[in-house]
Amino acid sequence: DQGYLPEPFTISSYRARTCGLGVEGGAVVAGSFQGLEQDFMVDALAELGPAFAGVIQLAPDTSDRRVLELDAAGVRGIRLNPYRGGSAALEDLEGLARRVHDLAGWHTELYLDAADLPEIAELLVSLPSVSIDHLGMTAEGVPHLLRIVEKGVRVKADGFGRVDLDPAEAVPRLLEANPGALMAATDLPSTRARRPFAPEDLGLLASLVPAELLDDVFYANAVRFYRLPLPLD
Repeated sequence: DQGYLPEPFTISSYRARTCGLGVEGGAVVAGSFQGLEQDFMVDALAELGPAFAGVIQLAPDTSDRRVLELDAAGVRGIRLNPYRGGSAALEDLEGLARRVHDLAGWHTELYLDAADLPEIAELLVSLPSVSIDHLGMTAEGVPHLLRIVEKGVRVKADGFGRVDLDPAEAVPRLLEANPGALMAATDLPSTRARRPFAPEDLGLLASLVPAELLDDVFYANAVRFYRLPLPLD
């Protein structure tokens, strides 16, 4: 909790920071400090428009009606955050992940140290739709991450200012395991990272991705995963 603390980060701030990067859509993901609050997400998605999806931290006892209301507002997934807290607990993972997927087609994202994956790997690959944040965070976790990526789990290629691994080593291995798994992201506003996102992070990622996979990693993989209403041609 000693990392970067941004000034209040509004949609105007986001648009200013991503100006010139060619962003056509994306995901707004709840941070640990936002807990189970949801109004900020509904407001943000209303302003950003349908090309953006929301990922929230959801209490296990949330009603089906509320899930469907959030789906109508543009939410497309839930996040569990064992790394930072603020979300439902891992013991709620299976029931919650299956319920929101069956009800609204939502996926589940996890912010964790991939070194801890062996404890839940079998469960994760059995769930209908899962992604791991920030390349799994640590070099120690990469071998464990590769095993579930081979079986269909997706990975966010972002947070280079917070990870304890070398993206130049991790990214090619993940692409080899499953070229449809990686999704580029900014990690803005980079709360609690050692340093905030810089455009050069995307440049580094692009340098690690074969030319024939650039469109997938920077666009199509995420469009499919978040079910964004953007063209794939």
